[in-house]
Amino acid sequence: MTILRWAYEIFPYLAVFACLGISVLRYSRWGLSVSSLSSQFLEGQQLFWGSVPWHYGIGLVLLGHLFVFAWPGSISLLGMVPSRLLALEVFALVCGLLAVSGLIFLCIRRLTSDRVFAVTTKLDFVVLVLLLLQCLSGVLIAVFYRWGASWYAGTLVPYLWSLLTLKPDSTYVVKLPHLIQLHVMMAFLIIGLIPFTRLIHLFSIPFSYLCRPLQVVVWNRKK
Repeated sequence: MTILRWAYEIFPYLAVFACLGISVLRYSRWGLSVSSLSSQFLEGQQLFWGSVPWHYGIGLVLLGHLFVFAWPGSISLLGMVPSRLLALEVFALVCGLLAVSGLIFLCIRRLTSDRVFAVTTKLDFVVLVLLLLQCLSGVLIAVFYRWGASWYAGTLVPYLWSLLTLKPDSTYVVKLPHLIQLHVMMAFLIIGLIPFTRLIHLFSIPFSYLCRPLQVVVWNRKK
């Protein structure tokens, strides 16, 4: 087995198993550490201009990836009307640029705010750099390898499904341009780092708040 095949057929499983296994261990033993450790109380203005575009941009990009992964035939329908496919490409590129701009703001904030820098670990910087490289590579792919939605559905989606069905087939990936291969590999690397970083807050979304009983708050003021 070549190094590339090992990287795309074995490493993804190691990353996912590490993510799930260590996340469960961390949640069960150190539940209070499952948090983004927000630094908003230390500095809020730059955080707003970085966090909002980052979360909206990356959220929409990930939803697009997941949608095509779950329903690859939808791209064929879009491809029947070129203007729709072009609109999708432009929208995805804008979302990617939005995510990149947000990350740049967050990186600058970590470096320029003394109070935020004091609580920033080396691993925080590693994650920020990886996320920035991942988003930048995605934007470059969108620019230099046009109609990504179409070839993504025909190459990377079958590869991801082969991983999901425990029949990994790296032939879909090893012939792709190096930039796309790097994008895929960094994605699994980031997944593997989730339980060791602030990214673990992805698993602490308070969905229970959506279905909890109504709470009545009564304010008593002295007259």
